[in-house]
Amino acid sequence: MLTMLATQAAAMHPGGWHDGDAPAFWPVFPITFGLFWLAVLGTAFYLIRRRMHDGAAAAGAAADPMTKARSVLAERFARGEIDEDEYHVRMSALRNGD
Repeated sequence: MLTMLATQAAAMHPGGWHDGDAPAFWPVFPITFGLFWLAVLGTAFYLIRRRMHDGAAAAGAAADPMTKARSVLAERFARGEIDEDEYHVRMSALRNGD
């Protein structure tokens, strides 16, 4: 009895993947999968590249003592430890020291 039901169900099957054409939207899945991995690789490349660039810029800034002195002077001015006149005097001294 089960064999007869299975035979009738198979005979009434409308098609689908094995007996007929595939659905028209099947290319969406591999294209989306490929675009996803391209986005992942592109993001990883961007982040690695940005990190390498930031590290090189920080190393270059740390190697230049005048840049460090100017940034310390600007921080002191921003915190209010020195007034505007003293800031300009010290900044001109740094410029003349170059």
